[in-house]
Amino acid sequence: MRTHIKSQCAALAVFAFATISTQAAETLSVVTFGGAFEAAAKKAWFEPFTQATGVNFSTESYDGGLAKLSAMEQAKNTTWDLIDLETNDAITACDEGLLQKFDKKTIGKTSDFIPGSISDCAVASMVWSTVYAYDASKLKTAPATVNDFFDLQKFPGKRGLRKSPKVSMEWALIADGVDPKDVYKVLGTPAGVDRAFKKLDTIKKNIVWWESGAQAPQLLADGAVVMVQAYNGRIDDAAKKDNKPFKAVWDAQVYDFEWWAIPTGAKHADTAAKFIVSQAQPKASADLSKYIAYAPPRKDAVALVDKQRLADMPTAPDNFKRAVQINANFWADNADQINKRFQVWLTQ
Repeated sequence: MRTHIKSQCAALAVFAFATISTQAAETLSVVTFGGAFEAAAKKAWFEPFTQATGVNFSTESYDGGLAKLSAMEQAKNTTWDLIDLETNDAITACDEGLLQKFDKKTIGKTSDFIPGSISDCAVASMVWSTVYAYDASKLKTAPATVNDFFDLQKFPGKRGLRKSPKVSMEWALIADGVDPKDVYKVLGTPAGVDRAFKKLDTIKKNIVWWESGAQAPQLLADGAVVMVQAYNGRIDDAAKKDNKPFKAVWDAQVYDFEWWAIPTGAKHADTAAKFIVSQAQPKASADLSKYIAYAPPRKDAVALVDKQRLADMPTAPDNFKRAVQINANFWADNADQINKRFQVWLTQ
């Protein structure tokens, strides 16, 4: 009997060692928006997962969009295992079959998540926001509203904007007098789109466009712009880690979820799913805030975030007064049409 038990134990030990060895040899290919978020994700999520499982990560940065993901799926040669997505891209990619379905039951108590932060194909990793920022050492009067971003007389100088109509269109309408809660109702009409472009015309000659999130704080640091549209985490990172005198303006912040999803045909899909489950647990979800000012998407995690740190989050009460939640369905339905007009507008 003892010999049988010893044989079983030896077999189990060999199996466990083989499992660990297999995991140690496994590497998840992850594509993110890079920069401060990727650095924070490595500290909060990738490194602890590697320590617990032996699975390694290789990372690649991109600027969003689905062109490369779609090309991989069409070629039946998916080289990514895990992808970091904005909400409208997560919706479109799921609808087009570019992402695998995700079993929601695996992440635990789904009622603990902010409504809308779990979808058929993806799980929200955090809440982030687009704000604008300025260098407090260079402006005598501090801008306070989105209207100030468009006011070249009161605040002369260049403005930095992401080379995309998303968020800029919303801000243009709000600066033109539209109530934040009515933005998408207005933007959903031809007249509303015209109105947004007309408002953007007022600062067009003063716009410096950026495409990578890391460029936004750099434009401000270089003095190339007076104000810059940016991801709140990038500005907080520059202020806290690099001691830059940057201040964020939260008025009309446009907040969104960031998502983890698994591309169709991913070679390490099962391991990627295990990572998503691991990252979605309350402590891991809260840990990201130690390294970047993005908020967890689940309520249990919020209680684990340092109270002083909460003030830097998009969801802090003082920051959330005139916040706009990105209407991902609107952008999923209208991005192609508005983007085409935006490209034409850029050349005019």
